[in-house]
Amino acid sequence: MPYIKKESRERYTALSSFPEILTKGDLEYCIFRLMKKYMSTRDYRYSNLHDTVYAAAHCADEFRRRFLDGREDIAIVENGDI
Repeated sequence: MPYIKKESRERYTALSSFPEILTKGDLEYCIFRLMKKYMSTRDYRYSNLHDTVYAAAHCADEFRRRFLDGREDIAIVENGDI
């Protein structure tokens, strides 16, 4: 998670040319727009809504695992453990 095949990634290269996202609110807006775009081609059913919400949650989990958890480990070394 959130891994897809390399050949599938080419569809989304335009995301790299997005302008700088300046604020947390801007980031939330962009994420929400992506979620709405995903749902725009699907039936308004619980399973699709659930998939949309949990895709965002799983991305947050992966970001936390890769970046925030590592930062916590650094803080423990610098400041001592509890």
